[in-house]
Amino acid sequence: MYAFNGLRILLREEHNARVHVFISICVIVAGFVLEVSINEWLFLILSIGLVLTLEIINSSIENISDFVSPEKHEKIKIIKDLSAAAVLVGAITASVIGLLIFTPKILIYFQ
Repeated sequence: MYAFNGLRILLREEHNARVHVFISICVIVAGFVLEVSINEWLFLILSIGLVLTLEIINSSIENISDFVSPEKHEKIKIIKDLSAAAVLVGAITASVIGLLIFTPKILIYFQ
């Protein structure tokens, strides 16, 4: 129950999380349309899970940082920037995986 409440809070309060969910839905639809293999599904699902998990952790770090130090503080900024960088690295990794899986299928699909 608490975990689902956390997801509800995430989607209600975090714009980037909603963007990630939207992109995830697009990837899932594309996976069905382009008939990705079971192994490709495994990579796509792991990538989606990675990015969403990193977004949840990033949001948690941002919230606790704001609670501990509501005023601007250089160390808090560094902490927040590092957690945002983790999401960025995860999203770039997921994008590369998506490109590797979908690019050949899209090229074949439109021939």
